[in-house]
Amino acid sequence: MTKKIIAVVGATGQQGGGLARAILDDPDGGFAVRALTRDPSSPAAAALAARGAEVVAADIDDEASVRAALAGAYGAYFMTAFWEYNDVAREQAQAAAMANAAAAAGLAHVVWSTLPDTRDHVPLSDDRVPTLAGAYTVPHFDSKAEADDYFRTAGVPTTFLSTTFYFEAFLDFFKPVRDPDGVLALHLPMGSAPLPGIAAEDIGRTAYGIFRRGVALVGATVAVSGEVLTGAEYAARFAKELGEEVAYRPMSIADMRALPFPGTDDLANMFFYYTEHADYFAGSRDPRHARELNPRLQDFATWLSAHRDAFTG
Repeated sequence: MTKKIIAVVGATGQQGGGLARAILDDPDGGFAVRALTRDPSSPAAAALAARGAEVVAADIDDEASVRAALAGAYGAYFMTAFWEYNDVAREQAQAAAMANAAAAAGLAHVVWSTLPDTRDHVPLSDDRVPTLAGAYTVPHFDSKAEADDYFRTAGVPTTFLSTTFYFEAFLDFFKPVRDPDGVLALHLPMGSAPLPGIAAEDIGRTAYGIFRRGVALVGATVAVSGEVLTGAEYAARFAKELGEEVAYRPMSIADMRALPFPGTDDLANMFFYYTEHADYFAGSRDPRHARELNPRLQDFATWLSAHRDAFTG
């Protein structure tokens, strides 16, 4: 049987890696992996090759290299890595290059990793949050939403995979810390609002489910999460796993904005959007929908149990 080739951007990273591994884990599924990477000699690329993936050099900043890498493929998974460069113009150019390359290659099915346009709910006239990068509320959301139109305009048969907060953010940015009073505490800028989260691996696994479902999902937006929990509920899951009290002590949006690392304005506006418009954002991310496409979908407790050592050192 000739397998349908799925070209995977980001195959050596989290999202694309999840898809590549999902395809490789299902040798009878009818699909093959073509891993697109800037560095085919990297250890991650070598690991995929050792499992049977085709590894191809491609750079999404270079449309010609993407076109060459898509030759003969059935479909592709496209994503950008905004936080590598924090540049809307570059992200838009990369999305346009991928859309144009997909159209030229005549791909039958593309999955594009995207996010909602927060300006639909938090317009630039809302003086509670600053306008960023000249024309955006949450640049790393809004830019991807704008880029959706590159795929539509190019006539690429696309499913729009709308992602969410990664559980992996608890490994670094929002890891519980022991406060001065000795209590282990989770500081998350969510107030009492619900936050949909997902394991990065499950984004790729869900993308595989979309390819398996086929072109019936072309044109659809699939919004995903592994579980929707409040900050207090995340803290309770930590407490159960770690065997001690974990308090939820929410930080303010202002405190988030003041943190000393790049991109905090973007992230602070994102959490403002999460909290102010939870009915839309959390409400559209019922885990049951993702589980229909990805039966291995992890809830937070399952993910946390697998990463327990990172919180007990």
